[in-house]
Amino acid sequence: MVAASKNELACVYAALILSDDGAPVTADKITAIAEAAGVSLDAFYPTLFAKACESVDIEQVITQMSSATPSAGGGGGVGGAADGGAAAPAAEEKEPEPEEEEEEAEFDLFD
Repeated sequence: MVAASKNELACVYAALILSDDGAPVTADKITAIAEAAGVSLDAFYPTLFAKACESVDIEQVITQMSSATPSAGGGGGVGGAADGGAAAPAAEEKEPEPEEEEEEAEFDLFD
């Protein structure tokens, strides 16, 4: 892992830990958590993240992220109609979409 990515990830995790604990996100606390995890940070990262977290409510960001993620759709199976003929044309019109999704699923990166 690239050192910059490692520094950023360590600071993000430290900020999440502090926020979850209800503690203020400060450069000193980010550094302390990173050191406890065995990660040595470049000096400017904790200060940078602490400044960024001053204007952001981390709990609200987490809540917005979790509510913004799309949920998995429930199945889409074709239900059997009691009259038999009325639902058949609608089902035939919707069939090409699943076939396209199946074709995309068959894509193999190494072929």
